[in-house]
Amino acid sequence: MHNLWIVFLTAIFLSTIILLYRNRSRIRSSPSPSLPLGTLGWPLIGETLEFISCAYSDRPESFMERRRRMYGKVFKSHIFGSPTIVSIDAEVSRFVLQSDSKAFVPSYPKSLTELMGQSSILLINGSLQRRVHGLIGAFFKSPHLKAQITQEMESYIQKSMGSWRDDHPIFIQDEAKNIAFQVLVKALISLNPGEEMEFLRKQFQEFISGLMSLPVNIPGTRLYRSLQAKKKMVKLVGKIIQERRNINQPSKVPKDVLDVLLNDSSQLLTDTLISDNMIDLMIPGEDSVPVLVTLAIKYLSDCPAALQQLTEENMRLKSLKAERGEMMTWSDYLSLPFTQTVITETLRLGNVIIGVMRKAMKDVEIKGHRIPKGWCVFAYFRSVHLDESQYDWPYQFNPWRWQDKNISSCSFTPFGGGQRLCPGLDLARLEASIFLHHFVTQFRWVAEDDSIVNFPTVRMKRRMPVWVKRRRDYS
Repeated sequence: MHNLWIVFLTAIFLSTIILLYRNRSRIRSSPSPSLPLGTLGWPLIGETLEFISCAYSDRPESFMERRRRMYGKVFKSHIFGSPTIVSIDAEVSRFVLQSDSKAFVPSYPKSLTELMGQSSILLINGSLQRRVHGLIGAFFKSPHLKAQITQEMESYIQKSMGSWRDDHPIFIQDEAKNIAFQVLVKALISLNPGEEMEFLRKQFQEFISGLMSLPVNIPGTRLYRSLQAKKKMVKLVGKIIQERRNINQPSKVPKDVLDVLLNDSSQLLTDTLISDNMIDLMIPGEDSVPVLVTLAIKYLSDCPAALQQLTEENMRLKSLKAERGEMMTWSDYLSLPFTQTVITETLRLGNVIIGVMRKAMKDVEIKGHRIPKGWCVFAYFRSVHLDESQYDWPYQFNPWRWQDKNISSCSFTPFGGGQRLCPGLDLARLEASIFLHHFVTQFRWVAEDDSIVNFPTVRMKRRMPVWVKRRRDYS
């Protein structure tokens, strides 16, 4: 019996040696890409705690930079509950962004996916995603909407700025949120200021607070409260949808995004999908655009030369339009070259969107790296935008760098890319341009010290308080 065990174990040993030899020979004869270097960290939690700890610091990209020095610009990790390939390589990130749903699909933390819902434009895939994205994107690019947005922005800005006093601090982030949210909701569902708008804003603030929370949905938790707030918003939007359905006569010229989606003949665009996406599309009005405006004013406050050049450019345009007796148009705002470089540099340095997450649907090879099927990919834009090999003095606010630089390069992706490129990118620039124009032509200001918080979303810690003084030489 003892001899039989020896023979059995010897056979297993020899078989293992033969298999290893064959596998090694196969690898040598046809080299295959390898999994990127890195570590998966602790069991279950991986490196999530360290990532979040760095995200709350002054240098949130320090998590990435330490690993870049050890493993390179593409490395493996384990964050937010999934083994992940992290890319801070511009070419690799662009490849991920440009790939279709057969290779990569969206993958985000559970709390975010539960709140957004499976019908969200952020999560749907394939032909349905392309259809919804295309419809919304085309409407956002329409001259009709740009003219409407310009008129609405100017109206809300004049009303808001008209009430500012020089003996009280003005919190720029709050003011920008108030204006941008009303403008975007009007463009989405044609809701005017009033009780319903205030109700929607209150519920939306409760909703968005849970996007990056613990995935525990029981009464009293952050996620539970956010989900309850979304239900209330869905009910309100559903009521508006039903009122439009009852009219039973599609408008020939859509007045808002809701009209665009309701007029589409696809049976896949259900009322649930439409209402969910109306709410998801409000995020830029509460988050992205106000942060962009606030960061631009912060950077200008710290860079007198840039502020002077931007002010002079906007003053010239304002004087010209006044002499001609003309109203400002959206093309006027977007034609201000230095103002646009300020916005571009703010997007690069501020990183309103730090990155995107995708899940590999099959084994993928890129630049000698293997991304296994089922793994997540985190394309981290912030590190690319602050890469000294891509930008000289990357931590310095320098809008002049864009006067001779191509903003369509793969090293600049503030709005994502590929089929999921943010459909509202032109409107974000337009709204920021309008706010900056009226602010610098109507006021001088002194900004109080404030710091940028980068997690879970980018924002100013004290909401960017400034003391304003109305200009007397310009109306």
